[in-house]
Amino acid sequence: MANKIYAFLGPHTSGKSTMVSQLMSMGIHYIPTVTTRVFDDRYAYKRKLYQTVKNADYKNEKFIVNNTYQAHSYGLRKSDVLNAYQRHKISIAIMQDVAGIKQLTKFINQDLITIFLMIDDQVFVDRMLRAGCSNDEIRYYVETADETGEFEHWRDTDFVVKNTSTARAALEQILAIMGLVTLVPQADFDNLIK
Repeated sequence: MANKIYAFLGPHTSGKSTMVSQLMSMGIHYIPTVTTRVFDDRYAYKRKLYQTVKNADYKNEKFIVNNTYQAHSYGLRKSDVLNAYQRHKISIAIMQDVAGIKQLTKFINQDLITIFLMIDDQVFVDRMLRAGCSNDEIRYYVETADETGEFEHWRDTDFVVKNTSTARAALEQILAIMGLVTLVPQADFDNLIK
């Protein structure tokens, strides 16, 4: 089996960081996203996933994926992707948009699997409110998502996971896509359901 990289894509609040964090806690290798964005305290949990660098430092990096999203630069270092691809059976990454997926596809086409985390409008707004976003911020994210077609990016991915109920339900679907579930012998199954 060839080494695989699973790239997660989805609109703001779709659960990319949550899913990646849970997969990392299970020991799955993560390819860090480098960004010029500085995360405020509301999004402090993202500081573990994103490596924030100054604009000047970002420009000196060698990236395979390099794009701009909401006025911030995001990228995957060439060295990090090569390391992941050569040393790990399974690696995961977060993508900001379809352009990043297309850039990564040129590099590792057959060994890249893309997963779109889908949410509906109600979940989108509810999660923004729970994160403490103002009405203006919510409006900004909705308008940006509409302008960039974020809710339609599922058309350009290999798999879609609807992430509107529990994180556990979405994680189980992702693990199945990654082939990280095993069938148990019938006798064991029978014992489990008794």
